[in-house]
Amino acid sequence: MLQFPILSLITFLPLVGALAILMIRGDARVVARNARATALWVSLIVFVLSLLLWIEFDRGTAAFQFVEKVAWIPSFGVSYHMGVDGISVFFVLLSTFLTPICVLASWDAIKDRVREYMIAFLVLETLMVGMFCALDFVLFYVFFEGVLIPMFLIIGVWGGPRRVYAAFKFFLFTLTGSVLMLIAILVIFWEADTTDIPRLLNVALDPDLQLWLWLAFFASFAVKVPMWPVHTWLPDAHVEAPTAGSVILAGVLLKMGAYGFLRFSVPMLPLATDFFTPMIYALSIVAIIYTSLVALAQEDMKKLIAYSSVAHMGFVTIGIFTLTHQGVQGAVAQMLSHGFVSAALFLCVGVVYDRIHSRDIETYGGLVERMPRYAVVFMVFMLASVGLPGTSGFVGEFLVLVGAFQVNTWVALLATTGIILGAAYMLYLYRRVILGRLEKEHLKSILDLNAREVLVFAPLVAVTIWMGVWPAPFLDVMEVSVANLVEQHRAALEAVRPLAAAGR
Repeated sequence: MLQFPILSLITFLPLVGALAILMIRGDARVVARNARATALWVSLIVFVLSLLLWIEFDRGTAAFQFVEKVAWIPSFGVSYHMGVDGISVFFVLLSTFLTPICVLASWDAIKDRVREYMIAFLVLETLMVGMFCALDFVLFYVFFEGVLIPMFLIIGVWGGPRRVYAAFKFFLFTLTGSVLMLIAILVIFWEADTTDIPRLLNVALDPDLQLWLWLAFFASFAVKVPMWPVHTWLPDAHVEAPTAGSVILAGVLLKMGAYGFLRFSVPMLPLATDFFTPMIYALSIVAIIYTSLVALAQEDMKKLIAYSSVAHMGFVTIGIFTLTHQGVQGAVAQMLSHGFVSAALFLCVGVVYDRIHSRDIETYGGLVERMPRYAVVFMVFMLASVGLPGTSGFVGEFLVLVGAFQVNTWVALLATTGIILGAAYMLYLYRRVILGRLEKEHLKSILDLNAREVLVFAPLVAVTIWMGVWPAPFLDVMEVSVANLVEQHRAALEAVRPLAAAGR
């Protein structure tokens, strides 16, 4: 185990970079150039440091590792408590992996207020990493809600024509649910007299209280996932956000809600989780089928991918609430895969948007003739999105369906229709944009991927294929933590059920 506070270093080093950018002096061109370079180098250093977590991680224990704990508000027992397990470590890596990619993707696309843009992304990285490392409820809530501020600015300042509407809709939807979560945290503090998450994992709360607390958490996490029917903010946010904003929104921020289910709802509120599982299955199935059909009808590429994200996250929520080893492991794998693949798909849209300034599918057609490298890259991520064996998308979906078949055959069968519909809308998109004859005049001079864009896509292609061909390095790390989560839930359920029956 590393003997220095690596989690704090990874979490707050981006803030140091943001301060460095703030102090850059010179004319606008010099400031923009140095801001880009500083953001890129700081985010690359943070990513390299985060790789140490994976390398040094002890795969034989479910305990939190790299733990740091310092008293923060002693009078209330609140501490600065950080640590990761086999589940959260991957979301830290996902956050640090996508941030330098976002900086590179924004290199030429963002021309106004470059300094402020790069600062917003570095602050966002601090908040994302801190949220996945936090082991105190108050600390978690600060990071969890803090993420809204830089993302609100990224959408509202650097977004499209309806950016202000989309930014406020995103902010209000997510903040409203989180107010109920804050009330739930206060109630838990009054009941257990602690906000320390590892301690709370071993506290048995009153069965009746669990139901209300679960609903309060659900109000926040369901919006973040997002689950149907509280998903309507997502297409607007994606369409109006700059490309890199969509990358982080789909790649990391959508995982915050599912992570909340895994970290809090399932282990802390086992009886309520068991009670509400049928509702989760129903909402997830509706999300998978309904949003897939909506995606088929889209003419805007970003909207199509945004609706596909809701469908893919439906698989995640099904996997989590199967509470089987394969289901939960598949849910985490699916979240990782979706982080890579959806990010890459939005980057693919960004490439052609930067050239033609249109996201309308009808604007394109036959791009393979002028952009063969782009066609290959787009094909890789399109196939990963539909779960082709040999890509990362297959691993998560397969394990989720295995877990679902163990608990409810109908849920598994209905979820499988999402794979068929996913293949339909992604292949339809690819055929209309990439294949066919190049007949539109404005496309005959379009340029293929440049060196910077190849550099952006290369790591995403590599990790998508690596996880699909050899998933063991990913699954082995989460193995013990997932098994411990499932076993603890079952043990807690068995312990609480007699008390609930006696109460009735």
